[in-house]
This record gives sequence, C-alpha cells and structure tokens, in this order.
Amino acid sequence: MIDVDLTETMGIREMCDTFEVTARTLRFYESKELLFPIRIGQRRLFTKRDRARLKLILRGKRFGFSLEEIRQLLDLYSTDDQQRTQLIRTHEIAHERLNDMKRQRDELEEAIADLESQLDWADARIQELQDTND
Repeated sequence: MIDVDLTETMGIREMCDTFEVTARTLRFYESKELLFPIRIGQRRLFTKRDRARLKLILRGKRFGFSLEEIRQLLDLYSTDDQQRTQLIRTHEIAHERLNDMKRQRDELEEAIADLESQLDWADARIQELQDTND
C-alpha cells in the first residue's frame, strides 16, 4: 500500500470544485501526462505538485499556449538550475503569444470597424428605401 498523507491530497471532486474544471478535464490532463495523481484502485489523489501543475496548465491555456508548450515548460521545472531555463523559455513563449494576441486584436479591431461601416451604410440605405416608400 502507498503511504500517503491524505491531508495533503485532494480527490477528483475537490479538484473539480477548486479549479472549476470537469473530471473529464483532469483525466484528459492525466492521459497527456501533465498530471500524475496517485492511484489507489479507481481513486485518484492529487498532490500539492499536481495542484501547482494544474494552476500552470490552466494559466497557460488561458494565454493560448498549446498543451505541448505547457508540457515542455512543466518538464523544464525539474532541471537543476533554480528554474532559470524554465523561466527563460516561459518568457520567450509568453512574448511570442503576446505578439500573436496583439496581432489578433488588431485584426479584430479592423474587422469590427469594417462591419460597423457596413452596418452604417445598410442603416442609411434602409432609411432611404423607407423614405421613398412613404
């Protein structure tokens, strides 16, 4: 039997409630080897390390990092350089993602302006048609 301090672990339901994710999400991250809960029969027990990893996974997903990028960054944590390599690589990826997000925002702002212009034209045309029918 595995010696586990149960006060230091969380079950799948607690994880779901705490992080507002589904059990399916947790199992998916486990299948992708991003989380490593302790298995006791059918029960999964998540450690502090799993909780920290899940926080980073969710933050990375929110910023648009791919699961592979997240995996690589999490794997760098174990290197023995006081997380220097992990921090540098995270910084690089974050800059790339920020530039992508800014580009997408600019494209979206341009599309919004174009659509607003088209709607203004349509509103004016509709008004013209209504005025000629009155």
